Amino acid sequence: MEELNTFVADAGDNLWTWIVLPVLALLGLYFTSRSGVVQFRMIPEMFRTLTDKTPLDENGRKQSVSAFQAFTISAASRVGVGNIAGVGTAIALAGPGAIFWMWTMAFIGGASSFIESTLGQAYKVRDKDGFRGGPAYYMQYGLGQRWMGILFAVILILCFPFAFSSLQANTITATFSATTGGGEWLPSAVGAVLAILTALVIFGGVRRIASVTQAVVPLMALGYLLLGLVVVGMNIDRIPDVFAAIYTEAFGFGEMAAGALGYIIMTGVKRGMFSNEAGLGSAPNAGASAAVTHPVKQGLVQTLGVYFDTFLVCSITAFIILVATPDLAGAEKGIVLTQNALTSTLGSWSNIALTVIIFLLAFSSILGNYYYGESNIEFISSNPTVLTAYRSLAVVAILVGSIASADLVWSTADGIMGLMALVNLIAIGLLSPVAFRLLKDYSAQRRAGKDPVFTRSLMPDLTGISCWESEQSVTGTIRVVTKP
Repeated sequence: MEELNTFVADAGDNLWTWIVLPVLALLGLYFTSRSGVVQFRMIPEMFRTLTDKTPLDENGRKQSVSAFQAFTISAASRVGVGNIAGVGTAIALAGPGAIFWMWTMAFIGGASSFIESTLGQAYKVRDKDGFRGGPAYYMQYGLGQRWMGILFAVILILCFPFAFSSLQANTITATFSATTGGGEWLPSAVGAVLAILTALVIFGGVRRIASVTQAVVPLMALGYLLLGLVVVGMNIDRIPDVFAAIYTEAFGFGEMAAGALGYIIMTGVKRGMFSNEAGLGSAPNAGASAAVTHPVKQGLVQTLGVYFDTFLVCSITAFIILVATPDLAGAEKGIVLTQNALTSTLGSWSNIALTVIIFLLAFSSILGNYYYGESNIEFISSNPTVLTAYRSLAVVAILVGSIASADLVWSTADGIMGLMALVNLIAIGLLSPVAFRLLKDYSAQRRAGKDPVFTRSLMPDLTGISCWESEQSVTGTIRVVTKP
């Protein structure tokens, strides 16, 4: 088993190092240039569109989930234990300089996130809960390649709702065991409770998932950020040294970093990508579920999600570790490094607080991962029996993950996610001209003082677009106001 794990891990590392990350970086730079650095110049628009009212249908019912709810579904998947354990691993392996490259990749990846989520909105379809879409849908309807969409859907289902959700469950049980010192029965008990909670939410459909994540995601983020700010505040004199270490060691200067620039860059970029998922093809599944008046609005909202994940949650983890652990020699990898940093500053009670936060992080990730899978199951088959079977298997994966060994599953999931990213990057590279046209139309309407509304008639040459028939169908009973 150990040899198999080593083989799978090496294969996944090579795929990410030599193929996925270079393609991701090059496309991100291209999208940044062609869009006029949309991920920076339109930050005010990101916050404005996040609070947009949800258009109503002819019965006065919300057409689908809101822009903010779609944001929380994607944030639920993005913001998981990787933000705590992944950042700790990056710092332990490559030093503080890895954080600089996390930040850099988040900024570049913001353009990729904008493109993929804008396309997800443009090519979404209607369902009983409102809308669904994502890479599989724009591969079929935008590129005309259903086989490519099915390939992507299968890879995503194996990766997110099964492999990654089982790992989130594994982390929850491991954290509870470490905090309480429970016996052999504890993982099974925690797994059973977690499976029941998951079933109660996911069998209620996307609207219930959106309602839960809308409540949980802000709560967990606020709790974790407050803990981090307390730690940073108690070590405020260390802040200048922390920033100095991040920026100097990012370029290979410093005792730990000397001679390891390539490794530092790769570690920071890879861990950042695993955390914020920009360009991987996961977030567009959530973004497409929102009812908005223009596809670009969800492109902007989901780009804000990348920043929320990396610049806030990942950064607070980095500062918790670096202000409390000035000497990283012999530091343990992963979540232990973060736990030790917290307890050394705040005392043992903070371990309990972190356990609760990790539960919320991991549980919300399970819900976000599940929704991604549901959207892609419905792409493959509309048979209700298939969806019920998928929901049941997703719950079983939670239970199994709570008691299973995680190493091989992590390695396998990393490799599968690399393949998923490649398929998505090819698609958004080919379809990016559509996203650029949509951005141009959105910007023109904003300059005219309008709340932008998109309909198919604005770009009649585009094929495969089905949900943007007329202004009335897009805006519902919400009046489009022209600002003076």
